[in-house]
Amino acid sequence: MHGGTIVDATIIDAPSSTKNKDGKRDPEMHQTKKGNQWYHGMKVHAGVDAGSGYVHTITGTAANVSDVDETTKLIREDDEVVYGDSGYTGITKREEVCNNEHLSNMEFRINIRPSSLKTSKTYTGINWDKKIEHQKSAVRCKVEHIFLIIKRQFGYRKVVYRGIAKNLNRFNVLFACANLAMCCRAGRAEELCLV
Repeated sequence: MHGGTIVDATIIDAPSSTKNKDGKRDPEMHQTKKGNQWYHGMKVHAGVDAGSGYVHTITGTAANVSDVDETTKLIREDDEVVYGDSGYTGITKREEVCNNEHLSNMEFRINIRPSSLKTSKTYTGINWDKKIEHQKSAVRCKVEHIFLIIKRQFGYRKVVYRGIAKNLNRFNVLFACANLAMCCRAGRAEELCLV
């Protein structure tokens, strides 16, 4: 795997019901607002190889933890470039990045918010800013395929266990299986001795 890392996170819902033996929600899960919707659960942060699209690192946190907080844990030692969506804006100003020699020399290709790309309606030329953001998104979209496989094809939209550590063990297996599924789709089943 080579080509840099794409970082992203997805929210996995947890039961918000208190109709259990303890009469409480899972204390490790928290709630967060995305758009106009509130979610209660955990976040799975994934580091995906920009060249192949395979997941190499995942971490799990409560849903209210910011995406930027887990970024340094998802970057490999040999990476030279990192792609991310607008949730990772300001990563270059963080203390753990500035104090690390490897991370401070790395190129961060972070998409800016779409509302920041403003041009007048009368402008007829090429909007270079929009074109550059489209190129970044074209690379960054590989991370969304992994989340699609986990949530839609494997049907894992809600956590099964209480606690982040138990669920993260299950996610390690799910993301490994997602890598295998992507490998088979690419016609590389012979390399894995699956045929």
